[in-house]
Amino acid sequence: MGYAQLVIGPAGSGKSTYCSSLHQHCETTRRTIHIVNLDPAAENFDYPVAMDIRELISLDDVMEELGLGPNGGLMYCMEHLEENLDEWLTEELDNYLDDDYLVFDCPGQIELFSHVPVVKNFVEHLRRKNFNVCVVYLLDSQFITDVTKFISGCMSSLSAMVQLELPHVNILSKMDLVTNKKDVENYLDPEPQLLLAELNQRMAPQFQKLNKSLIEVVDQYSMVSFLPLDLRKESSFNGKDQYSLPSCSIQYILSQIDNCIQYGEDADVKVKNFDPEEDD
Repeated sequence: MGYAQLVIGPAGSGKSTYCSSLHQHCETTRRTIHIVNLDPAAENFDYPVAMDIRELISLDDVMEELGLGPNGGLMYCMEHLEENLDEWLTEELDNYLDDDYLVFDCPGQIELFSHVPVVKNFVEHLRRKNFNVCVVYLLDSQFITDVTKFISGCMSSLSAMVQLELPHVNILSKMDLVTNKKDVENYLDPEPQLLLAELNQRMAPQFQKLNKSLIEVVDQYSMVSFLPLDLRKESSFNGKDQYSLPSCSIQYILSQIDNCIQYGEDADVKVKNFDPEEDD
């Protein structure tokens, strides 16, 4: 059985930085992972690329040959990937053994994870190849500055969860860049009624029924919660930073993902004989 992370999220949410930090952490701890680039528009990498979609198709080539724009060209590239799952992807996956750990760095177009079935078909192919897959959804913590943006982020994450039907770990990235730490802390474990009251204050009266329904969805789907990732934290699993804001290290995040995909649960137990040798 193989293991995989599917790293998704809006453009600019820090997916490639997360993959780079994850690779550095695993290299330090002598753990082997393989990072796969699924962005046909990517150019520079801070990590070694094990598999690259640009070997199959490139966004620049599609835009030049078909006259498409960036978004239309990317959708064409991803649909081309979908058409070649049984050939290109299967051939690439054959290079990896059981228990290998793959991390897929995905493009940032949110429609790929919300209503277009390309990524859903991709992960279903991975599961047919006996991979346990976890989705890692990144959201820029600087985006969470008020209740309207928080609800928008929750709806975006929930849409991906419903579409992909996989275990999810939702992460607030770039915690080291947040200036107003208190605003973020208010949304890590929010009270639904307080959210509703704040939302009604910011919205026109005709939206109160809609606001109530949105808050009920967030409350019912309590799994839509975010782990605040601070890449400055290296060794500690969890705790508070210098601003007394709860934050998680990359080590803690990785342990949560490993738990979701049951990584290492089938490993053999190392047994050591502590009984003294008997004399003949």
